[in-house]
Amino acid sequence: MSDYHAPLEDIRFVLNEIARLPEIATFPGHGEVTDDLTNHILDEADKLAKEVIAPLNQKGDVQGARYENGVVHTVDGWAQAYQAYVQGGWNGLPFSSDYGGMGLPWALATAVQEIWNSANFAFALCPLLNQGATELLQAHGNDAQKQAFLHKMISGEWTGTMNLTEPQAGSDVGALKTRATKVAGSDHYLIKGQKIFITYGEHDMTDNIVHMVLARTPGAPAGTKGISLFLVPKFLLKADGTPGARNDVRCVSIEHKLGIHGSPTCVMAYGDNDRAIGYLIGEENRGMSYMFTMMNNARLSVGLQGVAIAERAYQQASGFARTRVQSPAMGGADKQAAAIIKHPDVRRNLMTMRALTEAGRAMAYLNAAALDIAQHHPDPAERDRTNRDLADLLIPITKAWCTDMGCEVASLGVQIHGGMGFIEETGAAQHYRDARIAPIYEGTNGIQALDLIGRKIMRYQGEPARALADSLRTTVGALEEAGGPELEALADALSESLVAVEQATDWLIESFTANPVEAAAGATPYLKAMGTLVGGWLLAKGALAAQQQLAAGQGNPAFLKAKIITARFYADNILPQTQAAAAAAIRGSGDVLALDDALF
Repeated sequence: MSDYHAPLEDIRFVLNEIARLPEIATFPGHGEVTDDLTNHILDEADKLAKEVIAPLNQKGDVQGARYENGVVHTVDGWAQAYQAYVQGGWNGLPFSSDYGGMGLPWALATAVQEIWNSANFAFALCPLLNQGATELLQAHGNDAQKQAFLHKMISGEWTGTMNLTEPQAGSDVGALKTRATKVAGSDHYLIKGQKIFITYGEHDMTDNIVHMVLARTPGAPAGTKGISLFLVPKFLLKADGTPGARNDVRCVSIEHKLGIHGSPTCVMAYGDNDRAIGYLIGEENRGMSYMFTMMNNARLSVGLQGVAIAERAYQQASGFARTRVQSPAMGGADKQAAAIIKHPDVRRNLMTMRALTEAGRAMAYLNAAALDIAQHHPDPAERDRTNRDLADLLIPITKAWCTDMGCEVASLGVQIHGGMGFIEETGAAQHYRDARIAPIYEGTNGIQALDLIGRKIMRYQGEPARALADSLRTTVGALEEAGGPELEALADALSESLVAVEQATDWLIESFTANPVEAAAGATPYLKAMGTLVGGWLLAKGALAAQQQLAAGQGNPAFLKAKIITARFYADNILPQTQAAAAAAIRGSGDVLALDDALF
């Protein structure tokens, strides 16, 4: 497996030109975010990733987490790597300074999180879930819970988990059976039930684990309306706040998986001895609304994982293509065998990997920036309407489009390696196997498509999609005004794709009202159309910024010219898929429903 190095030049470019980090830094609470600080954070993250975390990636795949007598042992060296992560203060980047965090923008923290996930996808899942649990507790916990748990979770000394899925209740969370019974005269409930697919539900890297558990209280309404949320620590706390007695929660097994072997995916049993103590977060029967805080955080983070694994696969494939010699280059006088990067189809694959990865990075960072602006912008209109709507609209697109993209790019990485890509020693196959989980967890991508059309489009009668279209038209106008053949070509390609998506949006709104099942059948191609369009839009914005910097004599000319070339490649080779996906959403939904069940 090749070494990893963070693509810092592109990360900085996207933070500045797409995620508006310099503007976010001026908002209340972010006054210390200078260019020097940003550069220092990114450089140090790259250093820890290269020197400590990335070298353990292939070992994690080969050795995997181990379960022995109720104890989960992580991969050799992972506990030490995690302590280096904690000692660096990395976990606290985006969290409140009131509880020991740094209070930095989510956009910057998202860039750092990409680095961890590229370096070691399975390792990075632990801080990813802890980040979501921390945000949930910060948003919905009471003062006592925050004082008891937030400092340690923000520091990373303790980690958090998300407990939704049960054997009979996967995506249908409302079917869960875990029970929570209030202990009279106390501050706690007794939890009883089983949860599956709990990432890092048990491990040996910290001295406590804080589980966020969905359960149903006696007499609660059926379905999701009757679900409550409970904080269930592995170790109960003593009066001084340190871990004390072991709670009645244990891991009974871990799963054997296609990929992410180093990440323990646990089956958790609560209350086998009727003594699993949990503390209610918020009010009874509001657990799903609270859990969505964590789920939305995780969905953005999982979308970012698609970007991260794509970046890692691209780096490995491009390095292999430069050194693998096979066959003479076409069209040249030299008949000696050449590096395969000279062959047109290999270059096409590499450009596809590069363009998709850069589009996904821009999408994920923009999504995180919209959350920052929605929370901190001094103008309420910018906070509550423009950017909150954009953030909510983008989350299912980022999660689904970027994770599908990660699988595609990792697959292309195997293809570029040829037969050696199918051999485990090269490491290309690991990226492909690791990437495959991301379209599944935190809500399958089909669920993301339903969320997009239902909660994000129909709920507001298409207004967020129309606002996004207006932003695209502004970019088209700026490209046309700037002039030049490259930017004008980008403007034309964007305009054509935008028309197709707007037609699909209009169809969706009309169809959903008349026949929601038909609209649901077209939801996935509609999301693909939206994601492909947004990716092209953001690469075009980057190309415009690159052209402006070139004209002003700023920046690295080679890097900036590459941004323009990559955007043009995307516009010519990938963006046309928008029209095809939009047409499939409109015309193909009836065919999805036509075949009798017995004929499948």
